[in-house]
Amino acid sequence: MEQPDPTTTHAPDDDRTAPDATAPEAPAAPDATDDVDDAARERALLAGLAEYELGDEDLALLHGGGADGDDREIATTLPVLAVVGRPNVGKSTLVNRIIGRREAVVEDNPGVTRDRVSYPAEWSGRRFTLVDTGGWEVDVAGIHKRVAQQAEVAIELADAVLFVVDATVGSTDTDEQVVRLLRRSGKPVVLVANKVDGPAVEADASALWSLGLGQPHPISALHGRGTGDLLDAAMDALPTVSAHATPLPDGPRRVALVGRPNVGKSSLLNKVVGSERVVVDDVAGTTRDPVDELVALGGKPWVFVDTAGIRRRVHQTSGADFYASLRTQAAVEKAEVAVVLVDASAPMTEQDIRIIQHVIDAGRALVVAYNKWDLMDEDRRPFLEREIEQQLVQVQWAPRVNVSARTGWHTDRLVPALERSLASWDTRISTGRLNAFLGELVSAHPHPLRGGKQPRILFATQASTRPPRFVIFATGFLEPTYRRFIERRLRETFGFEGTPITISVRVREKRKR
Repeated sequence: MEQPDPTTTHAPDDDRTAPDATAPEAPAAPDATDDVDDAARERALLAGLAEYELGDEDLALLHGGGADGDDREIATTLPVLAVVGRPNVGKSTLVNRIIGRREAVVEDNPGVTRDRVSYPAEWSGRRFTLVDTGGWEVDVAGIHKRVAQQAEVAIELADAVLFVVDATVGSTDTDEQVVRLLRRSGKPVVLVANKVDGPAVEADASALWSLGLGQPHPISALHGRGTGDLLDAAMDALPTVSAHATPLPDGPRRVALVGRPNVGKSSLLNKVVGSERVVVDDVAGTTRDPVDELVALGGKPWVFVDTAGIRRRVHQTSGADFYASLRTQAAVEKAEVAVVLVDASAPMTEQDIRIIQHVIDAGRALVVAYNKWDLMDEDRRPFLEREIEQQLVQVQWAPRVNVSARTGWHTDRLVPALERSLASWDTRISTGRLNAFLGELVSAHPHPLRGGKQPRILFATQASTRPPRFVIFATGFLEPTYRRFIERRLRETFGFEGTPITISVRVREKRKR
């Protein structure tokens, strides 16, 4: 089969998965009459909320959620609170309890989850970044060095630490090893005695004084028992200003190149820079450290970060590969937009999907680049189309670009895709327009009845950008399928191409008379 020549003008079917170089036209701006109607609707809905039970956090959101502004520096310079501990002690359950929604993955199989995931959180008016560091595993062969490496990196990136111990099991040798690392770090530590579901187990929690980390705080992450007192203690330990979070630069937008090993990340960076900036080799895993390079593209400065390939099982690597994987994850979290490279000439793998999901979970703008297009024959193309339709059905909103990093084919289309994703990442919808949109949507497609009751949407506001986050006040729980329906219509109406968006629901009841 003759190979396609990427240096020639592409055929129309070559570009079925590649966006045009020009951005789509923006929706027409509402006229003055629409603005007046939207503002009147907003005032009426806000007045109706006075009949419902609202907390201080709700009131702060309602009064400040619609204000325009740059959320980037606020979101990236908040103090960092890390939740650490052995597998199966309830770390992810505690993270979900603190952030108020089921977002952190709860994994019963020890050692499977190793990714460090950050979540915005708030307690008593203080905002901070909560980090779930995953479980620490000591296998049957007793490889303690790997545990120490993971512990040192996780603790080093935090301003304070919540050390979670299973009170029903008590302290183990692994717990005591982590305690020694915590003491050497000098970081503030709050000892958490989890799984204290009742007064009968509090005696077991008291036994954890022997760890020498001060008072153990008995809680039940599953039921919420004692978590308020724990967070009060955590706020006392957490500094006001982070010593570790790095503000995103004001100027060049930061782009992380991520993907599986040997997918062409370094080759793409060299082609964009125009020189052999990084080492390229056929051996997978050549890149160890993230490489930052300031380049000018499309008349604008950009910071491109070449990262090490994310392997399938990070927790099974050691030494340089282990640290390279951690640095890659940190590079994604410090970036504003990630370009996920996929090998178009080979079948898409589960790891490709996992890397894309990792970028989404990190809340970064996204562009999917199908590299090695020059190595793909005609027989491969229909299979690639089918893989995209089946495996990326939930990520149809991400711009897709077909490129060849080796020859430079279509690399000029990368910048327009990045600009569209970043523009959506920064987009804010006025509260009036948002509620007008939801009013029309609910009128045409109301939430289905469940148990004879139908939840009613009271009010909605965009709480933040980068990525866009929406909060809906409702009289009852909105099912996940209906939330996905709202998200799909939001994208159809307002764009949001290339950015993840989150929709959270706060159920509120009427005040008792």
